[in-house]
Amino acid sequence: MKQVLQNDRSRALQVVDVPAPRVRPGHVLVRNVASLISAGTERAAVDFGQKSLLDKARSRPDLVRQVLDRVQKDGLRPTIEAVMSRLDQPVPLGYSTAGFVEEVGAGVADLSPGQRVGCAGAGYANHAELVVVPRNLVVPIPEPVSFEDAAYVTLGAIALHGIRTADVRVGDVVVVIGLGLLGQLTVQLLGAAGCQVVGIDLDPQKVELARSLGADRAVVRSGGIQGAVAELTEGRGADAAIITAATTSNDPIELAGEICRDRARITVVGSVAMDVPREMYYRKELELRISRSYGPGRYDPEYEEKGHDYPIGYVRWTERRNMEEFLRLVSRGVVTPGRLTTHRFAVDEAASAYELVTGKRQEPFLGILLTYASAAEGSTAPTVRLRSHGVRGQRVRLGVVGAGSFARSVLLPRLARRSDVELVGVATASPVSARASGDRFGFRYCTTDAAEVISDGEIDAVVVATRHGSHARYAAAALRAGKAVFVEKPLALDESGLAEVLSAQAETGGLLTVGFNRRFSPLSRTLRGLFEDAGSLAVNYRVNAGPLPPNHWLHDPADGGGRIIGEACHFIDLVQYLTDELPVVVHGIAMAAGADEPRDTVLISIAGSGGSAATIAYVSNGDRAFPKERLEVFGGGAVAVLEDFRWLTLSRGGKRRSWKPKRQEKGFDEELSAFLAALRGGGEPPIPIASLAATTRATFAVEASLRMGMPVRLVTE
Repeated sequence: MKQVLQNDRSRALQVVDVPAPRVRPGHVLVRNVASLISAGTERAAVDFGQKSLLDKARSRPDLVRQVLDRVQKDGLRPTIEAVMSRLDQPVPLGYSTAGFVEEVGAGVADLSPGQRVGCAGAGYANHAELVVVPRNLVVPIPEPVSFEDAAYVTLGAIALHGIRTADVRVGDVVVVIGLGLLGQLTVQLLGAAGCQVVGIDLDPQKVELARSLGADRAVVRSGGIQGAVAELTEGRGADAAIITAATTSNDPIELAGEICRDRARITVVGSVAMDVPREMYYRKELELRISRSYGPGRYDPEYEEKGHDYPIGYVRWTERRNMEEFLRLVSRGVVTPGRLTTHRFAVDEAASAYELVTGKRQEPFLGILLTYASAAEGSTAPTVRLRSHGVRGQRVRLGVVGAGSFARSVLLPRLARRSDVELVGVATASPVSARASGDRFGFRYCTTDAAEVISDGEIDAVVVATRHGSHARYAAAALRAGKAVFVEKPLALDESGLAEVLSAQAETGGLLTVGFNRRFSPLSRTLRGLFEDAGSLAVNYRVNAGPLPPNHWLHDPADGGGRIIGEACHFIDLVQYLTDELPVVVHGIAMAAGADEPRDTVLISIAGSGGSAATIAYVSNGDRAFPKERLEVFGGGAVAVLEDFRWLTLSRGGKRRSWKPKRQEKGFDEELSAFLAALRGGGEPPIPIASLAATTRATFAVEASLRMGMPVRLVTE
């Protein structure tokens, strides 16, 4: 299918053939008929994408600081790989569309295939032939509203929420500053609400359009504004101002303060400078409000992604209800989006449309619509072929399921550099990510259907790098399909998932390993050798993990499993490797946290099967600038310290010895080499299956210990 993408690295805006998306639970697959280009928001995205790397850095000093902080923490090479991965990931454009329901996901009972719907959401309602959109961002289109008018649904909801934020009343005099798409819709909606409206813009044509759409007064910014407002208010000043302009100028904020009465409300909907003139706002006691997108629910993953609606008794107007109300008003003829449409382009001609938006093509415009092929003409194939088969030779043919940021910045660059690997197929839920990863790393094909990769008879091994909740399911399916499996940590999120994958491995005897890379670091191997005959060890491991936002997917029990299962498994595995013992008793103590806060600052005590003991301090409340990991090992009259995989020191017999590689070595290359060597040689897996199971069960035991407040004994097999 066709989709409009902005590539930040090449600076090109392209219409690209990407795999069709697959519907997910709680989501709706929609075939677009029309989508609206939001000139203000999308111009900013395209302008930024087309800047040089230096100009990007100048315009976003906050991102430069993040990069420098990461260099200090992780080193130059990993940072460059992460930045390049980010730049190579195309940005999907668009967030307001209309079309037919193609398919509904599990849990969606109130929509059906063939139904006409409007869709919203950046990252969801994109300029593409097919889109997958969460249920709460999809609304039915009432008769007789056309698809083209319904494509304005997101901007209409933004305008409605701006009006609600302004808290205007019937009879209020409201000034709308900026008469682009948002401003023109706001003018019409305010008129429907019984307000007296003054429209202001720099463009005389837009001023005239606002007047024809019902503005009581509409004036050009250059003059006559004070008189127009005074005429409607008998000299008192406007009751409210809504700023819908998109400009780097501070003029809208200053103008709003000048023309509003004492204690008026000024609401910012557009993107403008906000250097508030204190004296003016102070003397009038003006109230400045910011309207956040298109209603309550925006930026809340519980609402947008998981479909948890807000009770209407507490939140009357959510973003979905704003979308519904906007389309209702369109159906009554109160709002007429069609009068704002100045241009239409087929999706293949999207580059021409954006030449208008960016000013490369000098021509007046307002509403620009993209239109799409009919269902009979459009592609619904979940797979796109990228190149012909290569010569196999001695190369291992790999398929990859999941191409998120970790896979793109860590695993795939390493695999693509190897001469002993051929990358065959990559599957990921995002059509954009699938195509970008397929092109960048040289896969034969890309797809949104993981089953195609898993069942492909040309593939020898599958790398599973999806979000944690699907690891066990995909690993088990790949093993049963006769593939060797490398699955990123963790192996599973619960006992049933672990049992599924272990059963599949036992049935097939297939090669299975997990991405516990730290045990493969050359420094870890050296460290283990130093204590080979030392007997029982005492291990102290400090992990300065740093905080994650409370709504981060890793905290989701079903998606990420939490940070102990999802990340602390790394450190439990390394302790196992160094002591050569399985954990038999685990005790977790968490720092007190609020009811809605994740418990991710945890002290973990582990007793090993051979008498060793370890503590892992996994902390999220430290400073990210401080090194992440420090490991201390005591035993046999010696002490070793591994400092963030940058250097290793040994103290024994009053003497010190040090190892310091050229760069941080966490074992990523070595773990892949070990997996591929085992696959070719048919030998033992790089990590014993019993060890993989024990590490996974130890993380479950930590969580159980935190719940019960007592140590948990593991059953060893």
